Amino acid sequence: MAARMKAAVFVEPGRIVLDEKPIPDVGPLDALIRITTTTICGTDVHILKGEYPVAKGLTIGHEPVGVIEKLGSAVRGYREGQRVIAGAITPSGYSNASLCGCHSQDGAGTAHGWKPIGGWKFGNTIDGCQAEYVLVPDAMANLAPVPDDLTDEQVLMCPDIMSTGFSGAESGRIRIGDTVAVFAQGPIGLCATTGARLMGATTVIAVDTVPARLEMARRLGADHVVDFRAEDPVEAIMRLTDGRGVDVAIEALGTQGTFEACLRSLRPGGTLSSLGVYSSDLRIPLGAFAAGLGDHTIVTTLCPGGKERMRRLMNVIRSGRADLRPLVTHRFKLDQIEEAYDLFAHQRDGVLKVAITP
Repeated sequence: MAARMKAAVFVEPGRIVLDEKPIPDVGPLDALIRITTTTICGTDVHILKGEYPVAKGLTIGHEPVGVIEKLGSAVRGYREGQRVIAGAITPSGYSNASLCGCHSQDGAGTAHGWKPIGGWKFGNTIDGCQAEYVLVPDAMANLAPVPDDLTDEQVLMCPDIMSTGFSGAESGRIRIGDTVAVFAQGPIGLCATTGARLMGATTVIAVDTVPARLEMARRLGADHVVDFRAEDPVEAIMRLTDGRGVDVAIEALGTQGTFEACLRSLRPGGTLSSLGVYSSDLRIPLGAFAAGLGDHTIVTTLCPGGKERMRRLMNVIRSGRADLRPLVTHRFKLDQIEEAYDLFAHQRDGVLKVAITP
């Protein structure tokens, strides 16, 4: 009988449970990773609620930190026992999308057209990381060795939220001296706030309503915080910018309200950088969009992955220019995964991110 492992499995909308599954077989280009630390993402909550469809029986999770347990026969440049991370996005490196430089969109073309967000495989199209082991495809394109002087929790944010949040700043093409607004200060928004500062923004305005999140935004580099329940955030931003508007507005929640507020906060010719996962159609208001004549840019980004992206993010952590350890507010064992989901999905007890260790 094949050896088995514990895994968090999607059963149906509203139910992700701890179950047992066979430990995966390793193909020539794969690597089997023994998970040492992982976490729960807001996207996992969309899956739990049935807002993002995945197959029943799929292991959830896409943020792995671990140790190489077994290497595929064709994998070179790594050794068993080595500490590694892999991005939430695992590009093949040889697809059309990868060779065009858009690694996140690694979906194969079909007779019916191109499939978006194909680079996100863990917990989406293949078994994910909330388990004792995970199989990493195309290991040579995706495994990034973890420096010995970095802990699991220091690099835990690299696979997804750090990469995603930073990419919101990068895609927005923030320049030195820019003013940037970041709407929503959940984990991704907080990383976007950090990334905006690293990109050269000299004024960062963080929008949320949870006091602990606004305080964390200040800790991570926000110059101003706006409580959207206490005042209209667009009016507050216009006041803070002397009526000019922001150069870049980053949307990090995925709602009509935050998307529209971002658009209304922009200066003429400004950029709306959208990171949120939307679960319904968006409407672009005529006035805020200047009837299509405002020289605005609207750009969307899926978390960049691959080993080079992970190496660069770990360099940022190692340099001390960003410290995201404070985002880990709760710790659970894998056996407590259902309890962890309940806490995270209902945003109780000031939770930002949870660390899960088998």
